[in-house]
Formats: sequence, structure tokens, C-alpha cells
Amino acid sequence: MRISEETLDNFSISYPLDRLAPLERILFFDIETTGFTARSSYLYLIGCAYYRAGKWQTIQWMAENYSQETEILKAFFEFSKMYRCLIHFNGNNFDLPFIIQKCQQLALTYTFEHLEGIDLYKRVSPYKFFLRLPNCKQKTLEQFLGLERKDVFSGVELIGIYHNYVKNPSEFSENALILHNADDLKGMLEILPILAYYDLFNQPVKARKAQANYFRDMNGNRRRELILTLSLDTPLPKAVSFSAQGCYFRGEGAAASLKIPIYEEELKYFYSNYRDYYYLPDEDIALHKSVAGFVDKAYRLPASAANCYTRKAASYLPQWDILFEPFFKRDYKSRELFFELTDELKRDRQAFSTYASHVLAMMASTY
Repeated sequence: MRISEETLDNFSISYPLDRLAPLERILFFDIETTGFTARSSYLYLIGCAYYRAGKWQTIQWMAENYSQETEILKAFFEFSKMYRCLIHFNGNNFDLPFIIQKCQQLALTYTFEHLEGIDLYKRVSPYKFFLRLPNCKQKTLEQFLGLERKDVFSGVELIGIYHNYVKNPSEFSENALILHNADDLKGMLEILPILAYYDLFNQPVKARKAQANYFRDMNGNRRRELILTLSLDTPLPKAVSFSAQGCYFRGEGAAASLKIPIYEEELKYFYSNYRDYYYLPDEDIALHKSVAGFVDKAYRLPASAANCYTRKAASYLPQWDILFEPFFKRDYKSRELFFELTDELKRDRQAFSTYASHVLAMMASTY
């Protein structure tokens, strides 16, 4: 078994990783194999990155032949005992199941139960469209953040190199195998700032300022919009912008803004207990029976779910779930929901913070 260790001097991470766990209890992890299934392929390298004595370090265990799988698994699991949090990239789909299956194949009783797992891929992939990424491969995220790699081989190309290494060991082959895994480990550390976009959608944002502006749209029509100025707990490593459902987001560093259309029109509030109401066709409203009972029967009808409403002209903001009540609609069957931009709401900064998160959630779910 070949063991390779390296101290990453002058290496720092801008993302506040200690939010997840104390740095000394976090272990980064990546494996290299000769195929996708444990039964028909070999595990030939396990690499880890960890924080100790104020520096990031890496350790790699490489099987110098096919029979050393058990050896590198034992070394890894023994090393992992002192850690609490295991961070990986797409490990839920590949690395962890592969290792568990390989342990079963080799009659080893190791598990990952002592470690809390965090899959970077799983955290970032829901926001692929928001970030305008073609995919969420690790190399794609590295390129998005402007990072460069040293290794020139893909994981598939290294399979042949490893088989050749087992037959004819060479310094070139060994270095190529070690370097690829080392770059994967360092790459995981370097792409950690990408988690700022996960935090954007999963941590509360703070609305520092809210203002309503009028503007002219592309057709010259006078429109109104709400502009929310936001502060972010985790600075974004790269400026992004996104638009959906008439809303627009732009974020750079620790500052961001949201523009949301304000609708100045007459909308309807629908009463849920329509059996307690009469509908007045001439007035085009519904009144409770305790009041409408005095109206001549010729001017009233038993209300239905579709006409049991009252109408109100006001300024409204869109919502995509029932966040604020009462909620308004244009018609009974309409899926669009709105709430009134009241004077009271205009003074409620916490409400605008909650609303900003609501708008962001809508954007995150837009494909």
C-alpha cells in the first residue's frame, strides 16, 4: 500500500465551513475505482483532506495491486474514527454505496454510521438553472468559480493507467493517479464558496430596505415595482442574476436586490364558507346571510364557491403559496395568488425578509 501525504501551505477557504462542524472534526473524502460497480471492479485509491494544526492537509492510500483493497479500506476507516462530518462530492450516489458494497464483498464490517455526511453535489444541483450551469460536475463548478486544475487525465483514462501500473509500476503512472485524486480533494475545498448559493436559498435573508418605484415598460406602459435591498450572511463568490415570473434577482458579494412587480388592480377575495353567503348579481359581491337576508329574494342567489367573493381595488404583490393572508385572486380557477401591499406591511421589515425568501424559493424551483 502506498501512502501519500501533503500539507497545503498558504491555503485558505473563504466559506465559513465551521458552520457545519468544528474544522478539526471535518473530513473530505474521494475514491478512485476501475469501474462503477463494486462487484466487478476494484477500489484502488482513497483520499482525504483534513484540518490539523492550523493547516489543511491531505492523505491518500493507494493499492499497489488488486489484493490491497482490504488494506486501504482498513486504513481509511481507522483514520476516520476521529472525525464527525464527512464531506464528499456526489458520494451519496457513488462513493459511499461503492465502499459499503466493497466492504460486504470483502467481509468487512465497516459502516459510515459514525459520520454525518454532506454531499456537495446534492446541495448545489437544485440551483443548476439559477446559476446557468450545463451540469453540476465538480469540474464544471471549478470552471464556474475560475479555478484551474493541474491533472490532465479523466477518471476513465486513469482506469487504464492503473491497470498498466499494476502490471508495470512506474513513477509517471503513480504520479498521475495520485495527482488526479489530490486535485479532486483540493477542488472540493476550493469550490466550497459555491455553498453560498445553497445558503442563499436555505438561510434567512435580511431586507435592509424596501421601496416602490414607477417605471415605463418596453411598451411605454407605466408600471410599478417593489425593490428589496438585501444583505446576505454568506457572500456570493460570483455575481449572479436571474429572472422568473416577472421578478428579477441580482446578487454580488454580501449584497443583493430583488425587483417584484406590484399589481394595481381590482382582485377578489373568496370566502371559504360559501354556504353561509348570498351572491348579489347586481352588486357582483357576496354578503353573509346575516346581512343579505334583508335583501329582496329577487336580487340575491345562494352563493357558490365560484362567486362567493368580495372585490377590492388596491396594490398587490404576487405569492406562489399562501404566505400572507388574506390572499386574493383574479378568478376562482386562477392559480395566481396575491396579497395586499398595505401601509402596515410597508413598515414591517421582517415581513419583507420573509417575502424575499419566498420569492427566492420560487426562483429556485423554476426550470
